[in-house]
Amino acid sequence: MTHILAIDQGTTSSRAIIFDGDMKIVAQAQEEFTQHFPKSGWVEHEPDDLWTTVAGTCRAALERAGLKGEDIAAIGITNQRETTVVWDKETGKPVHNAIVWQDRRTSEYCKELRDGGHEPMFTERTGLLCDPYFSGTKLRWILENVEGVKARAEAGELLFGTVDSYIIWKLTGSARHVTDATNAARTLLYDIKKGRWSTTICEMFGIPMGMLPEVLDCAADFGMARADLFGIEIPILGVAGDQQAATVGQACFEPGMLKSTYGTGCFALLNTGDAPVTSENRLLTTIAYQFDGKPTYALEGSIFIAGAVVQWLRDGLKIIREASETQPLADKADAGQDVILVPAFTGLGAPYWDADCRGAIYGLTRGTGPEEFAKAALESVGYQTRDLLEAMTADWSGSDGGENVLRVDGGMTASDWAMQFLSDIIGAQVDRPEVLETTALGAAWLAGMRAGIYPDQAGFAANWALERRFEPGMDEDTRSRKYGAWKKAVAATLSV
Repeated sequence: MTHILAIDQGTTSSRAIIFDGDMKIVAQAQEEFTQHFPKSGWVEHEPDDLWTTVAGTCRAALERAGLKGEDIAAIGITNQRETTVVWDKETGKPVHNAIVWQDRRTSEYCKELRDGGHEPMFTERTGLLCDPYFSGTKLRWILENVEGVKARAEAGELLFGTVDSYIIWKLTGSARHVTDATNAARTLLYDIKKGRWSTTICEMFGIPMGMLPEVLDCAADFGMARADLFGIEIPILGVAGDQQAATVGQACFEPGMLKSTYGTGCFALLNTGDAPVTSENRLLTTIAYQFDGKPTYALEGSIFIAGAVVQWLRDGLKIIREASETQPLADKADAGQDVILVPAFTGLGAPYWDADCRGAIYGLTRGTGPEEFAKAALESVGYQTRDLLEAMTADWSGSDGGENVLRVDGGMTASDWAMQFLSDIIGAQVDRPEVLETTALGAAWLAGMRAGIYPDQAGFAANWALERRFEPGMDEDTRSRKYGAWKKAVAATLSV
């Protein structure tokens, strides 16, 4: 048993990746599933789609690797965070579609909480803001709006979980209802300082505490995957929300280390050590990882639309067929046109937190075409990242003055054009690792370390390898002019 199976359940697809004893990828499988948009600003998944794609890709990856269940030492899980599932504890049947992290249906309720002066309490306890992004108001919506659910929850018939909890519950044949500290920290229900669910917040939302999963460390005994799935029971030993798993996978174990992941959204995390830092710039205080009951904290900035802007070029505008076409298009763009795209398709995340604004494009001319749209789309990710980094710099002075480096990962980092612009606009080095699948690697390392086949933190960090470093080449005048135009465009887009 020298291999680890990493499950990466994402927003648009599920993947299974098998790592060998040297933490090298030997096989993987991926399957997309349908996104549901029942109303403007609403985003849902069918929970059964999440489960069937996870199970199917796990079997496919094992087959491609030529391995069987007895070759797998442990399973690690990483998942889209905040997405909310409620299901019957006896039948396993969900009471409603999963409400996805991007969903904005609880915007008005969040506004009521802010207007009522409650947000400071939420921030103090959870590190989060009163925003529809998080699970708590989504769970409240299901309890209040799906017929009969509130009574069933109060009768102890229903369970709540983020996607990791739901997948573990299915993998273990309903034996375990658990989550890890990083996922719990994204629910708006978990006190990140006291390390427990907040009874005050649950009472405010009308959430029965019995619905909530048990919270474990990131490397812990989460249960045994059923023998009928893989021919043998396999222990689940590592779990972390996707952005925290990427932080682990990038070996950002020291305070001051910073990573940014570019998937559907973009998420930057700054390790702040054993003390939570309260943001003055509407960033989130969260748990980066937790071992032996001791959390390590982080500041996080969340961008809702990163890689999804390329999907919009493909599926919405239909000006590309594949994501890889954006780079050659951007190369051909007219340098004289300053087209700026503010991709607020589902509102803007940090540091603006405006759930009601929507996307806008500025600087269009008669000569604007697919090339300029592609360039503006890629540039929008760099601009938003700079917004996050400037807020982090203002919030945290714990840096020892070491080198200013951003470690990046995720599918969008394969674009050299996008990474060079990112380095140019932030004026700092951007390091792309040899293993771009750092989210899955983080989950695999958590499980493999717990299983005893992978090295400890220090050993894992020593194995981190650079694939390419991007150095800023843009002059300061150009950088300031372009970023100033972005800030002006965002100001014109905000709803307030």
